[in-house]
Amino acid sequence: MITAQVSRAEIVSILRSRGKLARADWFERELSEIVDIGRNRSLLATLDIDPDVLTRVDRLPQHA
Repeated sequence: MITAQVSRAEIVSILRSRGKLARADWFERELSEIVDIGRNRSLLATLDIDPDVLTRVDRLPQHA
């Protein structure tokens, strides 16, 4: 089964824009660079982040 994945950076950015700096820092420390929506749906709901508005990614970003 293929599940949707999103960039951790996008979620962290949303949290920081809402002034939730401690939560953003925790999210950045604890979760991988790519976040599986299926596995983390409850966490996203707790943070009041709608998974449907997040940009899907296919794989890890390439680093130069």
